[in-house]
Amino acid sequence: MESLKCRIRRDGPITFRDWMQAALYDSSLGYYNRPDLIRWGRAGDYRTSPELSGLFAATFARFFASLFHQLGEPSHWTIVESGAGNGEFAAGVLDAFRTSHPSIFKATRYVIDEQSAAAGRLARERLATIGRKVEFYSIGETGNVNPGIFFSNELVDAFPVSLVTVENGELRELYVAMDPEMRFTFLPGPPSTQRLAEFLNENSIDLREGQIIEVNLQVSDWVSAVAEKLTAGYVITVDYGAEQEDLYGLPERFKGTLRAFNRHRFVEVLSDPGDNDITATVNWTQLRSVGEQAGLSCTSLTSLDQFLLREGLLEELQLRLDSSNSDVEKLKLTTQARDLILPTGMASHFQVMIQKRV
Repeated sequence: MESLKCRIRRDGPITFRDWMQAALYDSSLGYYNRPDLIRWGRAGDYRTSPELSGLFAATFARFFASLFHQLGEPSHWTIVESGAGNGEFAAGVLDAFRTSHPSIFKATRYVIDEQSAAAGRLARERLATIGRKVEFYSIGETGNVNPGIFFSNELVDAFPVSLVTVENGELRELYVAMDPEMRFTFLPGPPSTQRLAEFLNENSIDLREGQIIEVNLQVSDWVSAVAEKLTAGYVITVDYGAEQEDLYGLPERFKGTLRAFNRHRFVEVLSDPGDNDITATVNWTQLRSVGEQAGLSCTSLTSLDQFLLREGLLEELQLRLDSSNSDVEKLKLTTQARDLILPTGMASHFQVMIQKRV
């Protein structure tokens, strides 16, 4: 991305967080906003669970329906999905409501909070037939959700992170500079914000000399914003993560968890900004702690495969098998289910955190 190089040449090194923000979310050249990139599917850089199988959204629709009943079957409720991508999950949930839970479908207002203009256009096209059920707003524009659900799938791992390390016993932050060959390179410098030291102190994180970790300050801001809007209901976060002890304490994570992907292959993080997906493992301890401070109680954290099994994926699979007359379609359905829930399947690497405010 030439604009990033020009910025660094003009203004000097920038924090990695600012570099990642531009690489992923620049309004025209950022990875998530480029209209010329294929991000989803086999031809893209990643495959999400909704894209892998409609069973994912249908099973979550079952779970959402159970929460609707727990909330007293309100005449109106709101589901806010942040990072909805192309709208595949929203379409699957609303279709399941319309088919199997018409009273819930009638009560539902579905809000999509999607900062990517390119993904937002795809979602609007996909959901156009559903009509006024779907609205597009940022979290700040949604109004209070009373009651309802805030849902996200593979959102938090893509928040821009700060990289911090310890050098000669002092806390340092990693910046991005240009080397003599005009390539991006890391450069340690003083912390750009006091919040980084405060995060380490508040969470009793004692970094070793040379260790590098990601600090995701945006997670704290996001959870706080969601909690402020949620008067009654649930926050459901699906992502891949670890508890803080494992995230920062395991030897194999001594240099952090940051990685970049292109066409389902690992690439250098600082290579070709705007072309690659960049992610970092989620700190579940942080989400739980910030949520508790904001009045959210964590009711469960479980692996996604076990969650799907518990909430009826196999029952949903059987319903679809019974209604299909095509052997090809039946094979496709069973293959999708296997890919989701087998011990080596996609969902085994993800977790589901449920937080509640009532």
